[in-house]
Amino acid sequence: MDPVSVIGAFIMTLAFLAYGLGSITLERFRIVGNVVLVFMTLGIIFETTAIILMMLGSGSAEFNLHMVVGAFAFILLLVNSSWSWLVYIRYGIDASVSKSLLTYTKTAYFVWVLAYLSGIVFLIWT
Repeated sequence: MDPVSVIGAFIMTLAFLAYGLGSITLERFRIVGNVVLVFMTLGIIFETTAIILMMLGSGSAEFNLHMVVGAFAFILLLVNSSWSWLVYIRYGIDASVSKSLLTYTKTAYFVWVLAYLSGIVFLIWT
């Protein structure tokens, strides 16, 4: 595996942890506070960086299922992070979240975990 891709995979694991902490904190406390916003934003930053590094490291633009699931999961979590920021901007710090945001967060994180795991499987099979 290319060293650039290895670094990208490591950074993707940081995104996994950041999204996980942000999602669990949102679910546990049911408020959009600083912790949720920091971890969701870090997740977006880490994932974007990881995607770029893995694309550079792979050297090919081969279309596969992992790319489709990963892109879909990235968009879901980008929407989730944006939605959390909108709640924060509109209602202020420690704003209560709606049930729909909680449900969306769980669904988006679940799909993201599937994409993360599919990357591991894809790596093992190639």
